[in-house]
Amino acid sequence: MDPDRAGAALRGALLGTAAGDALGLPFEGMSRRRVRRWLGRRPLEHRFFAGRGMVSDDTDHACLTAMSLAEAGHDPERFARRLAMRLRWWLATLPAGIGFGTLRGILKLWLGWSPARSGVWSAGNGPAMRAPVIGAFACADRDLRRALVRASTRVTHLDPRAEQGALAIAAAASLAASLAASPDGKAPFRAAELCRGVLAEIEDPELGGRLEIVAASLDVPTEEVVATWGNERGITGYIHDTVPAVLHAWLRHEGDIGPALTEIVRCGGDTDTTGAILGALCGVTRGAEAIPRAWTEGIAEWPRSVVWMSRLGDALARGEPPPPYFAPGLLARNAVFLAAVYLQIIRRALPPY
Repeated sequence: MDPDRAGAALRGALLGTAAGDALGLPFEGMSRRRVRRWLGRRPLEHRFFAGRGMVSDDTDHACLTAMSLAEAGHDPERFARRLAMRLRWWLATLPAGIGFGTLRGILKLWLGWSPARSGVWSAGNGPAMRAPVIGAFACADRDLRRALVRASTRVTHLDPRAEQGALAIAAAASLAASLAASPDGKAPFRAAELCRGVLAEIEDPELGGRLEIVAASLDVPTEEVVATWGNERGITGYIHDTVPAVLHAWLRHEGDIGPALTEIVRCGGDTDTTGAILGALCGVTRGAEAIPRAWTEGIAEWPRSVVWMSRLGDALARGEPPPPYFAPGLLARNAVFLAAVYLQIIRRALPPY
């Protein structure tokens, strides 16, 4: 892919992650029923704090992955070392809401484990959060994509299910980037073919079986499909719950971020993560320009701002070093974020229930 189209796909991955993360975050952990009561018939909009949105660990991981790829290029071992280093210092900034599996893996890194051995036995969503950027970056090289996914996964997760889920998301992002790389940039979105392309990457029978259900149910609302594997109250943090739900919404709405994100958030559960991964896939498919401006401009982030994320996507596409930012500011930013989380907890104690 030429640098301009690669930049559009990578910007889309990062800004789509941020938009989905920020829009889903206020509903994180809510049941499907309560999300419906909170939203009513209103459109999806920022409501985390004073009508603005902030991002969580999902966007942080996407950015750390992109920065590590920009430094390591096509060397999976160097990528693992750079990602491990960045994850160590990310934990030192005291981020809120970090997954337990990811936390244990990073603590092992601090205690001296190598990136190849620091993962823990967990099938959480951490590797899937990092996978869209990898898929968009290595869209033309399947072997490289799989090696990078494995390196990214094993830094924090050793359960093969975590790697399989991340492979599925990276494959979807790769296919989406291939659509964007067509001669006119407008290749038809053939959902059934794309689903088969993802299935070809999967060896896990549970995940494969769920993706078969996805392929056969694209005319059915996502919330009805996820209910078939016991997620009536909301999509859990188990990667084999998250990945099929995200892929169903992406395929069903042909990468259109507006209706896709609305549908996945209305499913409830781990809405910041499902929103982030789905937003990334939609951003790769249709580019950052297809994300509503209100959704990106409404994100209040510093020092890793939306503008900085755009510059990071372009730098990765051109093989340049990641753009600098004021790293010490992350401690202050995370303190503000934590205060906003406590305000959300107070708000959730009030109706509607």
